[in-house]
Amino acid sequence: MRKVLGWGLAAALTGGMALAKDVQVEVSILDASQVTLHLYPFLKAEELATLRLVATNRDALSVFVPSKDASHFAALALAPADGFLQDGAPAATAVALSDFPDAQAANTAALAACDAQRDPSTEACVVVLEVGPAP
Repeated sequence: MRKVLGWGLAAALTGGMALAKDVQVEVSILDASQVTLHLYPFLKAEELATLRLVATNRDALSVFVPSKDASHFAALALAPADGFLQDGAPAATAVALSDFPDAQAANTAALAACDAQRDPSTEACVVVLEVGPAP
C-alpha cells in the first residue's frame, strides 16, 4: 500500500450548477485499486478516521464500496449537512455505488442518489471517496 498526500480539485455537478472547491486529497493504492479520499472541512475527526480506514484497508473498502471487478469505478457521496456518520452508523444520505465503466459515471450516479435523499434546502452532495484501477 502506498499513500500520497496532495491537493486536488473536487467538482460536483448538480442540477446544471457546478460547485468547485480546492480540497485536500489522500490517495492510497490497494492491490489493483487506487482510492482517493477528499478531505472536506465538514468531515468530523471520527468520520475522517473511518473514511481513512476504508481508503487504506481492502476489507473495510469492500464493506462500504463492494465491487465485482477491480477495473471498474466506484464513488461515495455525502450531503455536507449530514456528514458521513450519524449515531455511529452511515448517514441516510451517504451513498456508495460501484461497478461503473468510468469515474464520471460513478460520481454522477452517487451524487444523484445522494441528492435525491438529502433535504433540498441544504448544500448539494459531494463525492468524498473515489475508487478506480491503480495507474
